[in-house]
Amino acid sequence: MTSVPPPFDPELAAALELIKDMISPGITPEEIDDARRGPGIEMLAELDLTLDGFFEVEDREVPGPEGSPAISLLICRPTAPAASGPRPLIYHVHGGGMILGNNRVGVDGPLAWAKELDAVVVSVEYRLAPEHPYPAPVEDVYAGLVWTAENAKELGADPERIVIAGASAGGGLSAALALLLRDRRGPRPLGQLLMCPMLDDRNDTPSVHQMAGLGIWDRTANETGWTALLGELRGGPDVSPYAAPARADDLSGLPPAFLDVGSAETFRDEVVTYASRIWQAGGVAELHVWPGGFHGFDGFAPQASLSRSARAAQLTWLRRLLAE
Repeated sequence: MTSVPPPFDPELAAALELIKDMISPGITPEEIDDARRGPGIEMLAELDLTLDGFFEVEDREVPGPEGSPAISLLICRPTAPAASGPRPLIYHVHGGGMILGNNRVGVDGPLAWAKELDAVVVSVEYRLAPEHPYPAPVEDVYAGLVWTAENAKELGADPERIVIAGASAGGGLSAALALLLRDRRGPRPLGQLLMCPMLDDRNDTPSVHQMAGLGIWDRTANETGWTALLGELRGGPDVSPYAAPARADDLSGLPPAFLDVGSAETFRDEVVTYASRIWQAGGVAELHVWPGGFHGFDGFAPQASLSRSARAAQLTWLRRLLAE
């Protein structure tokens, strides 16, 4: 098996060169605390989440899982009156490898979609590993979704038109959430939008080996994240599909899925396999593999041509889903 990596898109390679001194592809457990204090997290506090007044923004504490602390939801609602009835709602789960981030990470993408679609955005804060291993993160995400569905009308949203969405760890948690909602017979999302999702704790696909030491999230970082979440269970036979959705035996009965991933990133093969297994189970999935894309490229280099294409495809899928 070759370990020669596919090339990065030239525009994206230039972007990687600019950020290489700030972001290492191979975060280790010893570096988690420093990464949490990095400049990127500090900058999130300065974001204009209102998008020049389009949204009203609220942080609200809601009940967490039974016996666990409350969780924080970032709620962004259009300030203008709804044109016709309750709005659709995008339930966002942030990325960060299970070990980093808060409910403002990556929310700029859902806010941009929501501005185009006249939708509400709810972004959930979940407990991070290793301090809070599985099942804490996914149970927080589940509790937040249940509260959101039960209180959608108060938010001016339609509980029948909730789309769950996330990137990286947030994509993996969104996929796990879809499985949990199906199996617990909870609220049924209209769709699941999984961007470069983190799905497989086994960390052993060809793309994992090809991209070692490259991009912004490689095999070392992946081992760090999954081990923080699962401890000694990582890679073994007893990992729950609600922790690592690639472990699910049954992918039938899930809401329609949009999956995208770069061709030059660690998660490429597990994402392609997951989409294929949804089709094999009789489900609906749209898959995009962006040539030369590194992990999370559209967030790190939003002006690149490939990034604009990826964001446009996500919005087109959402628009079509909400029109059905």
